[in-house]
Amino acid sequence: MTTPLYLTPRLEDRLASLLDDPDFLHRLTHALGSPLNIVLPDQIAENVERFRAVHDRHRLSGTVYYAHKANRSSALVRRLADTPAHIDIASLGELQHALGSGFSPDRIMATGPKNPELLWLAARTGVSVNLDSVDELHLLADLVTRHRLPKARVLIRLSDFESSGTTVLTKRSRFGTPVGRIGMFLDALEKHRDSTELTGVAYHLDTIGLAEKATALEGCVRVMRECAARGFRPRAVDIGGGFGVDYLADGAQWEAYTSELTNAVLGKRPPLTWQGHGYGLRSEAGTLRGALGLYPAHRPVSGPRYLDELLSQSSASLGRPLATLLLENLHDLHVEPGRALVDQCGAVLARVLEVRDTPEGECVVRLEMNASDVSLEEHGVLMDPVLVRRPGAPSTAGTNPTGAYLIGNLCLEADFITRRMVFLPHRPEVGDLLAFANTAGYFMDFSADHALHQPIARKVAAYRTAGTWDWCLDENYWPISRTEESR
Repeated sequence: MTTPLYLTPRLEDRLASLLDDPDFLHRLTHALGSPLNIVLPDQIAENVERFRAVHDRHRLSGTVYYAHKANRSSALVRRLADTPAHIDIASLGELQHALGSGFSPDRIMATGPKNPELLWLAARTGVSVNLDSVDELHLLADLVTRHRLPKARVLIRLSDFESSGTTVLTKRSRFGTPVGRIGMFLDALEKHRDSTELTGVAYHLDTIGLAEKATALEGCVRVMRECAARGFRPRAVDIGGGFGVDYLADGAQWEAYTSELTNAVLGKRPPLTWQGHGYGLRSEAGTLRGALGLYPAHRPVSGPRYLDELLSQSSASLGRPLATLLLENLHDLHVEPGRALVDQCGAVLARVLEVRDTPEGECVVRLEMNASDVSLEEHGVLMDPVLVRRPGAPSTAGTNPTGAYLIGNLCLEADFITRRMVFLPHRPEVGDLLAFANTAGYFMDFSADHALHQPIARKVAAYRTAGTWDWCLDENYWPISRTEESR
């Protein structure tokens, strides 16, 4: 038997309590089918307060924006509307959803690629627009003028920042205007003073590097000064998201697994993946090549703690913490966590349909779901599912852990829920459930589709009432009488 290499998911109290109620979970899947998405609206409200606590700790004003694209849930958005949080939308549909879920326009910001319809509705209702380019500014200003709309509130999204101290390598982004072209952007804003109002500057970097984000934040403060010199009065610096999530309960398990994966790729131990898949690593004449293409699943400095660390970084040019720099200039701080704001906010359930052994002796577990229903592999996040025994199942005392490959219900060779061998506490049986925990951020429905006419997961909102778990369909949730008693 191969020594088990667990990647145990980190579970906080609310999510752990949900997954520790097998009768409730099996009743849900019996009624609504497999796969099934469960979201926890009260957890997202708690997460908002954790981010707001970081603002308070640094004595900063500003706003927490939820990046709506992380999850399609109505329950999560409606619960957020009942908190001080704002929302960041990136499509016309998301804007309509936010407005219909209780967000007033002054609590909504439009980001990402925008079509004329989105810009019109944003300007018509008074939603802030985070501009990526001068062309987008011209289009918005033209819509405002032609349709006699109210003056649009706008932010400028910037990219390609340069460090004033130690050289910091940054990845180029397809979003935003290079900071070196800010003069051209401000010239255009001066032309459109009658139709737009500049309220802030922003960035969004595809990186987890604190140094890169600190460089960008400092660069935004310098741009704010340049804006003021031109007669504009922006108030906010929006630093986007990318704060990350710590998915695993034990960092030592992550270190052990990645080390053993390297050994497996080099042929120094039995394979850990289907047909030697290396997650970006390969062996060439006994030499390790490539790069590990996985999300760092163990990130203890993530979420609100990552934001706190960023604000505590010293400015390279001024030698003071970035939070102090914002405070001295009376700037508001806006953040746009997506993944981090739905940390611990849900799980995906899947029923075990078949358990069999290959001629090579490998255990294969077929689930009533496919890879697009919980896109952990697509996003490079590795963590174990939680095995939820079926009601009345015999005792598993004395049984051994089982390594298994999880496959989906599509007639495709590539339909693997996990390409790695997952280690479960014992061999699953038909009718058991596997619960993929902490999947509300991008994994739950970001890639789901109706491939081969397979149904996609329904979604429910779960909450505790009178000490027990209760639920409703996601679209039927409203934060009127369905929040926890402790609220």
